[in-house]
Amino acid sequence: MVEEIKASIKQLVEENEGASSFAKIVPSIVKKGIDNVNLNMFDENTRNGLLNAAGDEFVKRGDFVQAVKSFVLTKNVSKLNEVGDIFSGRGQYAQSVEIYNLAYNFSQDPGKLIKCGERCLQEARLSDALRAFSILKDEPRLVKLGEICLEKEKLDVAIEVFAILRNNDKLVKLGDRCLNDNRLSYAARAYELAGDKEKLSHLGDVLLKSGLIGSALRIYESANNQMMVEFIKENFSEDQFSKFYA
Repeated sequence: MVEEIKASIKQLVEENEGASSFAKIVPSIVKKGIDNVNLNMFDENTRNGLLNAAGDEFVKRGDFVQAVKSFVLTKNVSKLNEVGDIFSGRGQYAQSVEIYNLAYNFSQDPGKLIKCGERCLQEARLSDALRAFSILKDEPRLVKLGEICLEKEKLDVAIEVFAILRNNDKLVKLGDRCLNDNRLSYAARAYELAGDKEKLSHLGDVLLKSGLIGSALRIYESANNQMMVEFIKENFSEDQFSKFYA
């Protein structure tokens, strides 16, 4: 009984001494910034304690960049997720997804990314949903996202979705749709991601007829259509090469 009391007292003293040391050091860390301090003289537990304490202080001050750096160094998944929640609560999903990703790298727990991605879907934040689901390589959710993008005419995001899924048939069909709608930059992106050189050459022909010489040259180069590349270089001026699609 006496030994237990002594041990408890010793633990309390050590904790108070640790807290006192943290109180002295943390303000210096916060003032200098995480990138400018060297804590290698401390053991791992002390170093992590200091960094986590500094991270909490950065959060209080609204300096989330420094807070995230602190929690990454300590691999503090729960604290990273808390910061991600702050951004998610503000509707800043692009930032929250990246912070959740940092936590996911340590924990391999997809929960936060899935929840955030689904919320992005509900709020039509499709690019952010794409980022969340692509991190997880979540094929069923990516397929669902692709279909929603097509329904909402968000063809730029749809192209990136089907590229991740390596669905070249969908990409070519999307490229054709964009070409018919005169959305030429999207058509180029879709055909390039599909690796369809025939479609790219056809797009190059359309661009050439439209007088968009610079774009036509780039597309022919992407299609490895050396004959048309040489034709343009031999028959058009440098000034004409500056004509691109919007």
